Amino acid sequence: MEGLFQPTHLIFILLIVLILFGPGKLPELGKGLGKGIREFKDAIKGGMEGSSERKEEDKKKEEDKKA
Repeated sequence: MEGLFQPTHLIFILLIVLILFGPGKLPELGKGLGKGIREFKDAIKGGMEGSSERKEEDKKKEEDKKA
């Protein structure tokens, strides 16, 4: 089985992170990572909604110009 994320690799990476940051810092790191991911998703959704709203506004403006 080849690939980057084999179970033994993941366990090894988690062990190194635990050694580097210690068990007290891990909850803070997880919380910060989750918050960052949430903000990223919200920004993506906002950008997608904004672009569809702009397209609708542009269509309305074109229709008003034609009328």
